[in-house]
Amino acid sequence: MRARQSRPSVARVYSYVLGGRDNYGVDKDLGDYFTQDLPGSELLAITNRQAILRAARDLAAGGIRQVIDLGCGLPAEINVHEVVRRKQRDARIVYVDNDPFVVAHGRALMVPDENVAVIEADVREPATIGEHPDVQRLINFDEPVGILFGITLSFVNDEEDPAGVVKYWADRIPSESQVYISHFRTGRTREAAATSQKIVEAFGRGRFRSDDEIRALFGDLQLLDDGLIPCAHWHPDPAPDSTGDDISELSVWEELVVSALARKP
Repeated sequence: MRARQSRPSVARVYSYVLGGRDNYGVDKDLGDYFTQDLPGSELLAITNRQAILRAARDLAAGGIRQVIDLGCGLPAEINVHEVVRRKQRDARIVYVDNDPFVVAHGRALMVPDENVAVIEADVREPATIGEHPDVQRLINFDEPVGILFGITLSFVNDEEDPAGVVKYWADRIPSESQVYISHFRTGRTREAAATSQKIVEAFGRGRFRSDDEIRALFGDLQLLDDGLIPCAHWHPDPAPDSTGDDISELSVWEELVVSALARKP
C-alpha cells in the first residue's frame, strides 16, 4: 500500500477534482495543481462525468438492462447503476477497475444487491474480464449490453492496442448493443499541452488522440446521433428556460474531452 500512496492514482485524483474525499496527499497535490495552476481544467473531469451519467441514462431509456462500466472509478454522489435503474429497475451492472482501493470502496458503497458487482481487473485484458465469474453470472451476451469506456481508453497507450480492447467487446456483444467512449482530445493550445504533459508525468501513461484516432477506436460499430462531440455538448440536459436550440460556447478545457455512442448493427 505504501508504494501506491507514493504515486497519484487516476481514479483518486479524478474523484478529488469532483469533490470526493477518498484520496491521499499525493492525489490532492496533483488535483490542486490542475485546479490552481491550470484553472478551469477541472472541467475535463466534470463534463466527462456528467456525460457518462447521461450515457447511462440513454442506454437504459433505449431498453438496455445490463451494463459493463470499464474503469468505473471511485463511488460518486450519483453512480451508473442508480441512473440506469431509474429506467430499468431490474438492471444488472458490472463495475470494473484495476485499482484495489477503488474496488474496495466500490464494493462497500456501490453494491446494493446481488445484481451489481465490482470486480478488480485491467481494461487492457478484456478476455480476463469477460471470463470473470461475476460477468458470467450477471451479463447475458444473448441480449443487448451497454459498454461504458469513460475516459479509460485515454490511459491505454497505442502499443497496448486500445482499438483491440474495444473490438473484443464489439465482437462479444449482440446486435443492438451500444458502446460509449469518452476520450481526451488532442489540442493545439498551451493549456492542452500543459495538461497532457502533466498527466503523462504524473501517471506514467496517457494519450490525447485526434478525432480521427478516437473514431477509429469504434471499429465497425455505427456512431449514433452527432458522432464525436465535446462531452459538454453530448446529449445535454436542457435548462429549465431553454428553447431547446441554444448551445453554450465551450471553454478551451471543454474542447479537450469528447464522446460518442455507437450501436452494433
